[in-house]
Amino acid sequence: MNNPTPHFPVVAITGKPDDPSVTETVGSLVALLQRHGREIILDKQSTGRLGLDGLPSVDRNELGTRADLVISVGGDGTLLNTARSLVQHDIAILGVNRGRLGFLVDVSPSRLEAELEAVLSGHFVRDDRTLLQAESVGSDGVHGSGLALNDVVLHRWNTSRMIDFRTYINGELLNNHRSDGLIISTPTGSTAYAMASGGPITHPGVDAMVLVPICPHTLSNRPLVIPGNSVVEIELNETGTEHLRVSCDSQDELRLAEGDRIRIRQHPQQAHLIHPPSHGYFEILRAKLRWGDTNLR
Repeated sequence: MNNPTPHFPVVAITGKPDDPSVTETVGSLVALLQRHGREIILDKQSTGRLGLDGLPSVDRNELGTRADLVISVGGDGTLLNTARSLVQHDIAILGVNRGRLGFLVDVSPSRLEAELEAVLSGHFVRDDRTLLQAESVGSDGVHGSGLALNDVVLHRWNTSRMIDFRTYINGELLNNHRSDGLIISTPTGSTAYAMASGGPITHPGVDAMVLVPICPHTLSNRPLVIPGNSVVEIELNETGTEHLRVSCDSQDELRLAEGDRIRIRQHPQQAHLIHPPSHGYFEILRAKLRWGDTNLR
């Protein structure tokens, strides 16, 4: 009788570089995966720098074509970077938390062995997340683009002046706007910068985008939830773009040229996160936001 093909026979590991806690966890992870007979690939730009002898180290593109599962070791920022760079490869991603809050990376190092064994045995929760694609568009075409799993943010840089701009939804004017910027968030990002700026928490199963103004001059300018298939365009009412930036997940930036519009829409592909079988979205909210915690000081 032939043995069944194991779940995730080839596993890649990405991580936050130059972090001793990540180095320690990656070492434990490698030992567990080897014990379960998995082929292991390291990410050249992060875990490949840890000096683990005998393991291949490849760039992200090759990693995406060879691996069946990617394990991201670090915080949410590490996973955001991993997910954006691999979205075109349609690959499963599991997060191990060596950061701080950890909404997305929900495997605790103390539970690593038990929860990894469950995942490798085929017991896991699949969690598909939408991404946003941002473009800076001029009269001669697209000047730059970026992807975001959390949010796209128009914000000030190196100035205290407000930004004056107009926002359009599917070509229809939403409003004229003076503020410190605008957050366009996915449901995933609704518990990040958007929440800190007064936006609503949005369940990741909801096909939506959330627009959250940053310190608006008009107090009636409130957060707005719009359909996920909307196209958002931002047109600047001012000359000069040297003090403006558009950031994707607070990691990648688009520079703006004079006269550019900013266009944001859903990316056609999704990030495929997986979680241990014990994962629950509302349990994550209770734990991370400390809802019902009577010991708060």
